[in-house]
Amino acid sequence: MAVYSMTGYATAQSGSPSPGSSDAAQPALGLEIRSVNSRFLDLAFKLQDDLRGTEPALRELLGTRLKRGKVEVRAWIEGRSDGALRTPSPADLQKLVGLQDSIQAWCPKAAPLSVAEVLHLTARQQSLPGGLHEQLLALAQTALDGLVDARQREGQRLATMLLDRLQQLRQLAADAQPLIPQLVAQQRQRFLDRWAEALGAGGATMNAETANDRALTEATAFAIRIDVAEELTRLDSHLIEIERLLKKGGETGKRLDFLIQELHREANTLGSKSSSLELTRISVDMKVLIEQMREQVQNLE
Repeated sequence: MAVYSMTGYATAQSGSPSPGSSDAAQPALGLEIRSVNSRFLDLAFKLQDDLRGTEPALRELLGTRLKRGKVEVRAWIEGRSDGALRTPSPADLQKLVGLQDSIQAWCPKAAPLSVAEVLHLTARQQSLPGGLHEQLLALAQTALDGLVDARQREGQRLATMLLDRLQQLRQLAADAQPLIPQLVAQQRQRFLDRWAEALGAGGATMNAETANDRALTEATAFAIRIDVAEELTRLDSHLIEIERLLKKGGETGKRLDFLIQELHREANTLGSKSSSLELTRISVDMKVLIEQMREQVQNLE
């Protein structure tokens, strides 16, 4: 299953009839869908008045394919290609006059219809085909297919980037692993050197066995303070789970976001226990990579 981004854009438009055809007066429809990241599915519609009745069906259609993201749908009716005005039919004029008389009977001060208002009302009524609802839904399906494809392509790019960051984090963890025994050995030798220096300055003596025991105790306490094996183990476990989710695909965004937080926690702990510049550098590099992953994971569905 693919990984999907929440960012995408698609547009679709019904074909406009040629000016000389018998369907030249039929309007063309245009529709565009754009989406960005969001915690939940947030649908917003910007439809012309004549198309608002289709909003519930459009909402249901998008809900079947999209799970997360702030999605904006805009639809409009294109103007006629020849730009010509149609002569209102006598039946339409008679209906408008009847409605005007009825309104003025109740509201004597109501202004009569102007020529421009009559042309606008009759042209809008004549321009709407009977199958407008079905035509717009078919157009929305085409645009939705394009949007899903765009989100899939973007999701694949993000997944590739995240897998690359996973490999870099694994390498940093591998670099950190041998540093702890080295630091413990250095601390043990440092204790022995300091102890020998102190004894030499005071003129006292201590047998080798006692000195080694004290050095071992000191090194053990130091090792407990700086031990990051548990953090590295948990970090590796999180990396394995992130890779599994990316390869599985589907709705992974929220799970990945949680795992990224856990990665950041382990990297912070690694830095707080650091007792060398090299381990501090590894911790900082880890946090940089994790922050890059966090920014991209927030775009995944």
